[in-house]
Amino acid sequence: MRIETERLIITDFTLDMAEDVHRNSLDEDNRRFVPDEVFETVEEARETVTFLMGQYGGEEGPFVHPILLKTGENIGYVQLVHIGEDWELGYHIAKAYTGHGYATEASKTFLPAMAKKYGLREIYGICLADNLASVRVMEKCGFVNLYKGIGPYQGAQREIVKNIWKA
Repeated sequence: MRIETERLIITDFTLDMAEDVHRNSLDEDNRRFVPDEVFETVEEARETVTFLMGQYGGEEGPFVHPILLKTGENIGYVQLVHIGEDWELGYHIAKAYTGHGYATEASKTFLPAMAKKYGLREIYGICLADNLASVRVMEKCGFVNLYKGIGPYQGAQREIVKNIWKA
């Protein structure tokens, strides 16, 4: 996969990205909002990147794609994850690159491309209610709120926001 926006390239993982994945996963926002996506060592990141690369070309996913600046820096990822019968959008931008609209730019391009590729009519977006940046990204991408309240998140009952995007 290769999708380009004005400032970004969304592509497939390669093994040489493991160090970037490790480094990008360690910030406090990632630890707080998606702790299962923190890789304490480069080896952990390499194992995950190897697994994710093996998902490309399949039908089940997860389909996780690195986001690069056009200057080459790996700044995070955008993903489509199959959860039960539904598909969910996910993304993470490393702390050093937040606040510049990269998650919105990547997601706005990724959503229609993946919906077309997999014949999807709707994609969900779920985050913690206090993750205001993520809530705002979903609003900017055209998601509509379905629910705000207590629900399952990362193996616990937490206050969440559940949104839906329609192709």
